[in-house]
Amino acid sequence: IACSAWCMTGNGATLDVPKALRLQRICCVFDPSETPRVFGLPPGVDFPQALLAGLLDRMGDQPPEALARVEIYVNTRRMQRRLKSLFDEGPGRLLPRIRLVTDLARDTQFADIPLPVSGLRRRLELTQLIAGLLDQQPDLAPRSALFDLADSLAALMDEMQGEGVPPERLRSHDMSDLSKEMSGHWQRSLSFVNLVEPYFGADSGQDPDAEARQRMVIERICAGWATSPPQHPIIVAGSTGSRGATSLFMQAVAKLPNGAVVLPGVDFDLPARVWKGLKNALTGEDHPQYRFSRFMSELGGEATDIVNWSPDLPPANPARNKLLSLAMRPAPVTDQWLVDGQHLRDIDIATQHMSLIEASSSRAEASAIALLLRKAAEDGQSAALITPDRTLTRQVTAALDRWGIVPDDSAGRPLPLSAPGRFLRHVAGLFGQKISPEVLLTLLKHPLTSTGADTRGPHLLNTRELELWLRRRGPAYVTPEALTLWSAKAEPDRQAWVAWISGLIEALPEISERPLADHLDHHIRLAEQLAGGPGAEGSGELWREAAGKEAWRWVQELRQEAAHGGTLSPGDYQSLFQAVLQRGEVRDAVVAHPDIMIWGTLEARVQGADLVILAGLNEGVWPEPPKPDPWLNRKMRNAMGLLLPDRQIGLSAHDFQQAIAAKEVVLSRAIRSDESQTVASRWLNRLTNLLEGLSADSKASLSEMRKR
Repeated sequence: IACSAWCMTGNGATLDVPKALRLQRICCVFDPSETPRVFGLPPGVDFPQALLAGLLDRMGDQPPEALARVEIYVNTRRMQRRLKSLFDEGPGRLLPRIRLVTDLARDTQFADIPLPVSGLRRRLELTQLIAGLLDQQPDLAPRSALFDLADSLAALMDEMQGEGVPPERLRSHDMSDLSKEMSGHWQRSLSFVNLVEPYFGADSGQDPDAEARQRMVIERICAGWATSPPQHPIIVAGSTGSRGATSLFMQAVAKLPNGAVVLPGVDFDLPARVWKGLKNALTGEDHPQYRFSRFMSELGGEATDIVNWSPDLPPANPARNKLLSLAMRPAPVTDQWLVDGQHLRDIDIATQHMSLIEASSSRAEASAIALLLRKAAEDGQSAALITPDRTLTRQVTAALDRWGIVPDDSAGRPLPLSAPGRFLRHVAGLFGQKISPEVLLTLLKHPLTSTGADTRGPHLLNTRELELWLRRRGPAYVTPEALTLWSAKAEPDRQAWVAWISGLIEALPEISERPLADHLDHHIRLAEQLAGGPGAEGSGELWREAAGKEAWRWVQELRQEAAHGGTLSPGDYQSLFQAVLQRGEVRDAVVAHPDIMIWGTLEARVQGADLVILAGLNEGVWPEPPKPDPWLNRKMRNAMGLLLPDRQIGLSAHDFQQAIAAKEVVLSRAIRSDESQTVASRWLNRLTNLLEGLSADSKASLSEMRKR
């Protein structure tokens, strides 16, 4: 039937049989299957390289143009670039269509669905709704929590839209078994959830959020494929399906006649009985393989049905994969260590290229890591530091600077910690406040102040003289009158400098509630005048370089959405502006060392290195604790089909299981932080406990890891 369908042209004429068979062969990359096609690759395998190898193997002897018909969906732009670079390495061949899952919402065929509103606008709108609710019921929450509540409520709204959970499900859920205290909390939560109900549904009259539009697009795609499935090969690769909309798309692709899903980091050493135990979300959500178990259950299959995509490409260390598989067993069944551990072989091989650093402090940990990276650079090895701890990465970068080594850092610096970010935060803190000498001097000494003309030198000289006077006999708060009194007998240039400062700070203490747009205009105008300097035109160095451009981008976005911000007090404006800056990151254009990298856990999924250093392995760092949820507890979330707080821990565990499977690994932690004793990461603790008690040989292997 398929052959005859392909033999027909648009006008009903038949093609010659050889050409028809060739067309049919182009469309059939996978063997026929009555069940959804779900493949996987084990930890320790270069995922993009193995994905390409498995695809080319399945293309067989098909003509060159067949590869161009393949459509591959990946979850990150970094994965997209890596796949394209692998094709560019040759030999010459046509390139498949490599797209991001998030690009689905940008397809022009869905132009009738309204474009999503910006996340900043939605949060500003929710801020106004929550402020009105708190005015009516002040006992619901403190006013100081206004923006945190708006951000948390927006996150809950995104999650409900992505998972397909309407507000009606929350209101209609039976909460009769709740205690009196929990019942009161639930009623308060419903008061806030009711605020976002007008934003749900295609007929709500509101433009959708990005998450809502993504789900609308995917639901329409799935509905179209149910009646008219595409015949060209479609592959979704690298995603764990942890989000509802993405999982829905992956399920639809797995059921296509020529579709497949390739999962990353599948533990093929996990016994079937353990896979079955992962079906309970309340006890298995924090396991690295839980997402795959749930995905297969939603498809109507078992996790043991997942097939190795490229069995000819073994992991870097299969023995270590077996060791980690046993160490990461779910908490309720860790007693299986006693039984299954007896059958574990080659522990010395599993730990042969694995070292353990237990440093006395975070500074000592950073120094040890820097020395490892320096040695790798001297030996011509590629080395990658993987950690979610940005403070540690900054310490390592500073240590490497002693030897002139600049690592390739994928994350950059937080915008609020950059020079423009600090400067703008200082200026915002002046509104509605009496200005103390400390606050004024901090601003005057900032490296961006008075950089618009050749006045920086005289400005610093005047600032030093002012500081001496303020420290000796200055007032508690700086006023224009006090500054005029100080400069009464000074030379004209200093008097002009004082007049410049007095004109800028004169009206600041009287600022009260006003629209967000007025706050922002005054804020940016004052910042530019301070950065320019007395008598200078322009804004000096404020908006220059990478940090200045990033700050300007966020200021412009806030200005564009300011009409939705309502009226704010000076304190509320300061909190809002700082929350906006927190979303920015600065990536300086530097010539980095080609073989020394610093990756976050997300970037590490698609790349490899000769030496991998997993650092910051302490509780509270890796994994990070779940964010507090002011709306729903774990039981409520599980009953309503929402994600549990342990989801992020499970994803971090999966990142750890993939990263530790590299050929050569160094595990690192600090025994003490700046304040107190630390607790080892639960995954490192499991591994060391298993090696400590499994056998005399395993205990010796752990000792060798520490010696190295």
